Amino acid sequence: MTNRSSLKAEYHTLGCKLNFAEASTVGAMLAERGVQRCAEGETPDVCVVNTCSVTETADKKGRQLIKRLVRQYPEACIIVTGCYAQLKSTEIAAIPGVDIVVGANEKLRIATYLDSWLKQRQPILSIGDVSRDSRFEPSCERGDRTRYFLKIQDGCDYFCTYCTIPYARGRSRNGAIADLVRQARDVADAGGREIVLTGVNIGDFGRSTSESFFDLLRRLDEVEGISRYRISSIEPNLLTPQIIEWVARGSRAFMPHFHIPLQSGSDAVLRLMNRRYDTALYADRVATVRELLPDAFIGVDIMTGARGETPREWEKSYRFVESLPVTRLHVFPYSERPGTAALRLPGAVTVSREEKHRRVAQLSELSGRKLRDFMQRNTGRVRPVLWEHRHTSGTLQGLTDNYLRVSATATADLANTISQVRLEALDPDNPEMLTGTII
Repeated sequence: MTNRSSLKAEYHTLGCKLNFAEASTVGAMLAERGVQRCAEGETPDVCVVNTCSVTETADKKGRQLIKRLVRQYPEACIIVTGCYAQLKSTEIAAIPGVDIVVGANEKLRIATYLDSWLKQRQPILSIGDVSRDSRFEPSCERGDRTRYFLKIQDGCDYFCTYCTIPYARGRSRNGAIADLVRQARDVADAGGREIVLTGVNIGDFGRSTSESFFDLLRRLDEVEGISRYRISSIEPNLLTPQIIEWVARGSRAFMPHFHIPLQSGSDAVLRLMNRRYDTALYADRVATVRELLPDAFIGVDIMTGARGETPREWEKSYRFVESLPVTRLHVFPYSERPGTAALRLPGAVTVSREEKHRRVAQLSELSGRKLRDFMQRNTGRVRPVLWEHRHTSGTLQGLTDNYLRVSATATADLANTISQVRLEALDPDNPEMLTGTII
């Protein structure tokens, strides 16, 4: 390994869609400098790991992945970045075989750090103070996927008591609408059909530029050539009835698909979490979506076993979620995160690991039922599908406008095209996929 123009790189991303967008941007930047992505079966010279730290499990997965790559590719330069790297840089740097550790706001300068390492072969540790960083680093990439991921916002000012993200990502900041629209036009010019809007707290868009999230949506909707937009996770208090009604009745290209974090269905626990809504507001937002967009996919983040979630509050939470006409739950157990305010809550009951996982299992089973019901309600209907790729078996896979995964048989490769598809039945080999027929 003497110069980067002959290097092959492998990329590993953990966590959210924002992490994926940024990792894809890193890959594109390195490719511009001659570092090619590894083909299947090739041995990488460089491994880039973009980590997550939203839970203890995320940290553990990051450590396991890093150690596996060190063992598997002992001659490779191992680069670690992301939220886990930002929060626990010395822990990662101490792992034998790790060469470069850079913080969350340094990741788009990985090419420069790689150059330095190639010259000196000395470990590099660079972690900035995100609390004082007001820079917004743009990112819009698709990696090896069909959909593009456009980063519109970064950081968070909410400081929920259980969350480390403000410490890992810094304060809320965003790109300018004009710049983001320009990036969307570039996607259209490159043949992209769908863009997912990503960020840490995207509904808080406008902190840096005194613009509004709703104005951004309307401007993006005007970009010719983009057939679909999706709003990734948005706080319920920021998903206004105005936005929902516009998506339903005014928008050309925003899809009937929302992901609305709940975290708990107990008002008492929501207050302990320092969330900015209650169950009444959350139920109202879901009801508004269902009234105006009856076929919309509604995803929900929910946590189990947070401090203060007594058996009584857990039962309230479960019953509330059960009552909601939502599509799917993203369930995860609460884990203690060093430095968070949750650790200082006076008198808040703690929940055992076993009980947390019992509650996860119960909610996961509920999620499976809700998803199956939603899929079955859609069978027999015709919906537009954007095809992602064609398997060697001749089947295509893609997503409907309302975010259902579909497979169909086709003689041609229709990747990155949209077809009208009759949704036939649940796929017997994949409980989260429908089979369909192109019409």
